[in-house]
Amino acid sequence: MVSTSDFRNGLCLEYDNDLYIIVSFLHSKTARSGASVRTKMKSITTGRTKEVTFNAGDKVVDARIERRPYQFLYKDDMGYNFMHLETYEQISLEESFVENHDLMKDGQEVYIVFHDETEKALSCELPPFVELQVTYTEPGLKGDTASSSASKPATLETGAEIKVPLFVDIDDVLKIDTRNREYTERVKK
Repeated sequence: MVSTSDFRNGLCLEYDNDLYIIVSFLHSKTARSGASVRTKMKSITTGRTKEVTFNAGDKVVDARIERRPYQFLYKDDMGYNFMHLETYEQISLEESFVENHDLMKDGQEVYIVFHDETEKALSCELPPFVELQVTYTEPGLKGDTASSSASKPATLETGAEIKVPLFVDIDDVLKIDTRNREYTERVKK
C-alpha cells in the first residue's frame, strides 16, 4: 500500500480491477476543503487514460512491474515472437500488446513489461528511437511548396509509413521517434 504522498510519475497502481501507471499528478489544497491529489493515469492493459482525484492520505495498492530485455525474432500467425536476452526463453505476444509494431524490425531489442506477482506480460516497449531505411518515397522538388515545413509520405523497411521532409530520398537511413512516429533526423552513413 502506498499513500498519496508517495505518488510519483511512473508508479504502477492497482485501481478499479486494472493496472494503471501514473502519468502526472498534482497536490492541491483549497481553503474550504481538505487537500487532494489529482492524477492522470494510463491503463497498462487498455492504454486509455483516466483522471482520478484522491483525498490526501488515501492508501492505494501499488503493483510491482518488471521490465525485461527481449529481442524481436519474427512475426507469425500466433503473434510477435521474442527471446529473452539472458535466458533465451521465447514468448509470443499478440499484436495488441505491441504499440507501433510496424516500426520494429527483426533483431530489434525491446523491453517487455511483466506483472511481478502473476508473471503476465502486460506490454512491449520499443526503444525511444529506431533507425530505419527508406524503401520508397516520391522525389521532392525544390519550390514545391510555399512553407518551410513541407513533408511527403515515405515507406520504411518495416512497411511503416511516416511523413518526412522533402529532401529525404530512397535508401536514406532515418532516426524515428517511436513515441509519436515522427522523423527526427537523417543518420550519416
